[in-house]
Amino acid sequence: MRTIPLATAVYAEQMNRWPQNGRHILAQFDDDTIMVYQAYCPSIGQFAVEKGFFGGDFKFSRMSWIKPNFLWMMYRSQWGQSEGQEVVLAVRLKRRFFDSLLAQAVPSSFDAQVFSSRDKWSAAVARSDVRLQWDPDHLPTGEKCERRAIQLGLRGAALEAYGKRETVQIIDMSAFVGEQRANVREWRNGKLITPFERVYVPADSGIEEIGAVQPT
Repeated sequence: MRTIPLATAVYAEQMNRWPQNGRHILAQFDDDTIMVYQAYCPSIGQFAVEKGFFGGDFKFSRMSWIKPNFLWMMYRSQWGQSEGQEVVLAVRLKRRFFDSLLAQAVPSSFDAQVFSSRDKWSAAVARSDVRLQWDPDHLPTGEKCERRAIQLGLRGAALEAYGKRETVQIIDMSAFVGEQRANVREWRNGKLITPFERVYVPADSGIEEIGAVQPT
């Protein structure tokens, strides 16, 4: 198996210990950092890997979505085969920065459990540089799970900080993804290896009060 600077594990074994439903942030993290994933065209991806930050053809004027769940990124990029998403990146972020994104996050659609009116939600959207979505998680083959996975959309100052200052390491996962893509159909046999992930809880318990990490 190709060596990458991330902890990995057999997917079938990980799946058995993960929550099967509800909203959960599954991620690889340590005391100081957390991993998120993105996928880009070669010019953007290679620049980021070589320089250790985002630039070149990367557009800071657009919203960019980060995903701490590896398999959500695999679903979105079709295991690195979608046009413009051939270079899969693992981006190691400072945990305090990731938690600050959660604290700023506003749901991308109106949620009556979080906001008392659409006007208040719209005002919050206008103020915040971070969007939050809970989407169905997926099996390696693309089928939806009952569990929900998080993704965060960044723009403005949040995206500038992410792309230029708060990144600890950027890893090219493309070769690993290509290697494991061949094992997707046989994941039940224990052949598929994915980054090791567990449920992430922000250090600041107050973040949970905005509804971002409460299970349903």
